[in-house]
Amino acid sequence: MLDIKADLHKILLGRNKDWSEKMLKENPELFEELAQHQNPFFLWIGCSDSRVPPNQITGTMPGDIFIHRNIANVVVHTDMNLLSVVDYGVNVLGIDHVIVCGHYGCGGVKAAMGPEFGGAAASWVRHIRDVARIHHADLDMIADEKERFDRLVELNVAEQVYDLSRTTVLRDAWTKKRKVQVHGWVYSLKDGLITDLNVTRTRYEAEEAGVDVD
Repeated sequence: MLDIKADLHKILLGRNKDWSEKMLKENPELFEELAQHQNPFFLWIGCSDSRVPPNQITGTMPGDIFIHRNIANVVVHTDMNLLSVVDYGVNVLGIDHVIVCGHYGCGGVKAAMGPEFGGAAASWVRHIRDVARIHHADLDMIADEKERFDRLVELNVAEQVYDLSRTTVLRDAWTKKRKVQVHGWVYSLKDGLITDLNVTRTRYEAEEAGVDVD
């Protein structure tokens, strides 16, 4: 953990220098290669939470993952930031594996379970409240608050996978017979492990769910 009483500017620049030197020792050509092009294998849509850094928790290197993050890993069809990332990742970089990764203990999901509040974050959290409303019957059957919280985290990921499969970018890719897959994962802050929720969408699953991909 960083010592907030220290000079953060110097600490971060110093750590950057140490990291750069370490990476160059391991692979002298790394930065030269990265400067030429990027060829990521995955598109990651995750939460902005500082405890869930995609490269670190997956043990991947710079250039391996194309990343978009927001509060509670939400897919909104009017979010041009998200849609631009998905479009670029799928159509320009040619990525075939898109991952929506939530995490247990998500502050955005927890806020959606609480009382209404104001501000810009409230408007964003409304999308998660919609998920809770859709699945209220499932959630109401869970007496334990933590279990209900964890379940909403999972349901939120599943809904975002479905919403992503309905975007024009994904539908067009499937129409062109691209083998793009959209996966739903959840990360645990307690043990650092990722769980596959088995809600993957391919062209076939999207069609089965009623998404028009023709």
